[in-house]
Amino acid sequence: MPSSVLFIIASLIWGSTFWAITQQLGQVAPAVSIAYRFGLAALSLFVWCALRRRDLRLPWKLQKWLMLQGFFTFSLSYLCTYSSEQYVVSALVAVLFALMVIWSPLLEHLFFKKPLTLRIWIAAFISISGVVLLFYPALKGNWEETHSGHETHFLLGLGLALTATLASTFGNLVVVKIREQNTNVLLTMAWAMAWGTLWIACFATLSGEQWTIPETSNYWLSLLYLSLFGSVIAFACYFTLIHRIGAQKTVFIGVITPIISVLLSIQLENYHPGWIEWLGMILCLIGVVVALKSKSPS
Repeated sequence: MPSSVLFIIASLIWGSTFWAITQQLGQVAPAVSIAYRFGLAALSLFVWCALRRRDLRLPWKLQKWLMLQGFFTFSLSYLCTYSSEQYVVSALVAVLFALMVIWSPLLEHLFFKKPLTLRIWIAAFISISGVVLLFYPALKGNWEETHSGHETHFLLGLGLALTATLASTFGNLVVVKIREQNTNVLLTMAWAMAWGTLWIACFATLSGEQWTIPETSNYWLSLLYLSLFGSVIAFACYFTLIHRIGAQKTVFIGVITPIISVLLSIQLENYHPGWIEWLGMILCLIGVVVALKSKSPS
């Protein structure tokens, strides 16, 4: 499948997962919901690989990297993301995740000695500016509330969101090391998600969260969507792109997903963006085009 199609699929799916997540809020503790999501995703992947008669065993040397990926990508990142939105608006979280277009080239330069290209920096600046404008009203409201004298735990939420973005970026670096040892995307995903489920399940248990079974159909339908589409399909596209075009370009999916979310809000929530938000969307798209047309650093 062409890389452009994989990029579009991942963007569309992750741009729509915000709606599915809202169907789960308040029914089950966030950490437990994350464990359910990636546990079901891992099981689905193992079943698929078994049906295709793949050997499910992987050497311990590789398993150690998969444990690390599970911790960063499917445990720490999601736990911090869910937790941060208790203290700051989701718009700010989206802006901070756009910073991955900066973290990725910096960390790849630090750990893998990949050169830093001017074109990527220009694309990153344009994209982040676009995301800020896209969510400007929400960010302005959150800023005013923070400085109004009310206790909002703003710094805690900011710290959690930044931790989530860095965890995701480190997870991408681990994916690069995994691909050097095994190119089976679905099988390595299955193990990484299984390890991530174990990490988050341990946290949920030790923190005393209740393992409740929801009774509403909305929760189960959203769980299926988040597991099969938001996890299995989207991450398969995402990790394949990291292998093909590099993490520096792939992370620009995080610039497109907020646009998809806003467009869906127009349809589902009767949201009416102003000229600032539309300008932000245009800048986001320009930034992504600039990034994807750049030559991958060797």
